[in-house]
Amino acid sequence: MTQHCNEYGQPIGFPVADWTAPPLPPREPLSGHYCCLEPLNPERHAEELHAANSLEADDRGWTYVAYGPFTAPADYRHWTETYGQRDDHRFYTIIDLDSGRAAGVAAYMRMDPASGSIEVGAIKYTPLIARQPAATEAMHLMMMNAFKLGYRRYEWKCDALNEPSRLAAERLGFSYEGTFNQALIYKGRNRDTAWFSVLDSEWPALKKAHEQWLAADNFDAQGHQIVSLSGLTAHLLRQHHWSVLPEEH
Repeated sequence: MTQHCNEYGQPIGFPVADWTAPPLPPREPLSGHYCCLEPLNPERHAEELHAANSLEADDRGWTYVAYGPFTAPADYRHWTETYGQRDDHRFYTIIDLDSGRAAGVAAYMRMDPASGSIEVGAIKYTPLIARQPAATEAMHLMMMNAFKLGYRRYEWKCDALNEPSRLAAERLGFSYEGTFNQALIYKGRNRDTAWFSVLDSEWPALKKAHEQWLAADNFDAQGHQIVSLSGLTAHLLRQHHWSVLPEEH
C-alpha cells in the first residue's frame, strides 16, 4: 500500500476523496432466493419467532446472545416491542421462503454513517434455518445492502470464546482484526470481544464467492453443498491465524 505523508513528512491515512456519508439503512425488506428479511414487527413476527425458538432441545443457542432466552411468548413479545424496536438498531426478521415462517432475527448495529461503518449482530437463528442456505443468504443480503448504501466498513463482533461465531465470520469472509479484552459485561459475566470486518474494496470478490456458493447448482439432489463457502472465501481473508485465543481442535 502506498504511504501518504503530509507537508511535515509525517505518515497519514490515504485520502478519501468526495466522501459522502451514507444514509441509515431504511426499514425496508430485503429479498433473496431462500429467505427474505422484513423489518421486525411484533404483531406479525413475535409469536412465530418464539415458536421457532422453542423447537430447540435446550438453551445452549442463547449462551452467547446478549438477550434471551424467553420462557413465555409474552416475554418474547415484550422484547420485540422494546429492544427490537430501538432507533439505534435495525432489526430484521428472517423469513424462510420454503416454509413461509419467521425463522430468525439479525440487526444492523453501531451504525456510524459519518465514518461509513456499520455492524451486523444480535443474530439468533432458529432450527428452521440454522446451518441452512437461508441463514447464509440472510447475512449476504444484509452485507450487500450495506455496501450498496455506501458503507465502507462492515463489522462482526462476538464473544471471543464463541468459536462457532468466529468460524461463521471467517466462513462469510470477515477478516479477524483483534480481541478487545474485558470489553463488555453481559449476562453477569465478562466478555472479551473478537472483532472482524469486511471492507468495501473486498466486497466485489466476496460477493462473487457468496453468489457462487448460493447458486442452485452448488447443491446436489439431497441439498448438500458441492463447494464449501469457507473454501471460496479463505484466500480473501486478510489474516488467517488466531494469536490470542485457545488452540482450535
